Parts: sequence; structure tokens; C-alpha cells
Amino acid sequence: MTPPPLADEPWRRALDACPLAQRLDHHRQRELRRLSGVFLARKRFHALADAALTDDLCTLIAMQACLPVLKQGPSALRGWRDILVYPGEFKVKRSHHDDRSGVVTEGDDVLIGEAWEHGPLVLSLADVQLDLAQPWDGFNVVIHEIAHKLDMLDGPPDGVPPLPPHIPRRQWIVAFQRAFDLLSNDVARGRDTLIDPYASESPDEFFAVVSELHWSQPGVLRRADAAVAELLQAYYGVSPAEG
Repeated sequence: MTPPPLADEPWRRALDACPLAQRLDHHRQRELRRLSGVFLARKRFHALADAALTDDLCTLIAMQACLPVLKQGPSALRGWRDILVYPGEFKVKRSHHDDRSGVVTEGDDVLIGEAWEHGPLVLSLADVQLDLAQPWDGFNVVIHEIAHKLDMLDGPPDGVPPLPPHIPRRQWIVAFQRAFDLLSNDVARGRDTLIDPYASESPDEFFAVVSELHWSQPGVLRRADAAVAELLQAYYGVSPAEG
């Protein structure tokens, strides 16, 4: 049985607090309301380290998580259930194996979000709230991590999510690889870039970073790479930042 859409009061409060959703047309707002209800019924939120996670904040996270799947529907959010929410930045232990020397080093990464393959979504509540307050600054941690989740639907993240029939896979791969290579070259040479240099870390991070730009600064993305911007519009739909 499909869960009902968000009730009137939670929906109105969330809409008032989420400029990204406010600028959607009526049809996409109605679909977002439906998807958010499904998300809240099927996912479990966990407040960690005394994060002040309220029902309204859970609704706002759900709403932003559903924006990237407006065209794909709730099946695009399959394969995982839990959302772990920290008050702010959190540390994750990492191991790095140097292929040349064979040496393994361990250390802590400080993150504001993380998406595990077949596992939870992890978020910094402070950054979620910052994105709600500054929706057009080119950053959105929830959208970034959901982009990773979409990328993982067909295996380990590689920057190529399962694509709808109207987007040729080869066209996507060629455009994104070219843009990633150009960005990586500019970052390596110390040049200023319109796309956050973090996107040069890997093709999957590139996809997640440009997904943030699509939703919050599509004009910047078009100036940086028109081909990538066009493909993301075909994949996600028109950005509310265009309104």
C-alpha cells in the first residue's frame, strides 16, 4: 500500500521553509508532496550525538531528498532505509593503501555528509539548515548525497546513474568525462574554476557536485559546461533556481 502524501500542516510548514520547493510549479509540488510522504513512511531517522532533530526537520530533509527523484519516482530511493543525522561535521576513519609502496595509512576525514552503498545516508544538521537558509549558493548536502545514492543504484559509484531511455548513456559518459578531465586539469594547474574543485576528486564526486549546482546555481553550471548542464536538466528536470 502506497503511503499517503504529507498532511496539510507539515507540508505547509516545510514549503514555507524550503525555497527550492517553493519555486516548483504546481504539478511538481504535488509530486514532491507525494514522494515526501513515501520517503517519511519508508525511511528511519536517527539523531546522533544529541542532534536536535525535530519532525519538521525530518520533513525538510525528506523534501530535499525527493527533489532529485521527481522524474524517476520513489523506486529511485530503493536499497537503503536509514538517515543518520549529526549536529554538525563528523569524523570518519579511513584507510589508504599506497599502490606503489604498499603502505597502509589510517586517519580521520571530517565530513558534512556521506552516502554508503546499500547503507545509510549520513548528514550534518548544521549544513542542512545552512542550505535551507542559503538555497542559491551552489551547495546542498542532501542533494549531493542523494546524487551518490542514485549513482549507486547500478553498482559502485562512477558518475553514471541508471539513465532514462531519452538520455543516451554514451552521450552522458563522453560529456561528463570531458568535463571532469578539464576541471581536473584546471585544478592541477591552480586555476580558478566555476565548479567546486572538490568535484575533481573523482567522477562520482563530479556528478554529485554538479547536481548541487543544477538545483541551486544552474546558470553557473551552464557557463562552466553547457553539455553537462543540458544532460542534468534532462535527468532531473528544470531547476527551480530558474524561476
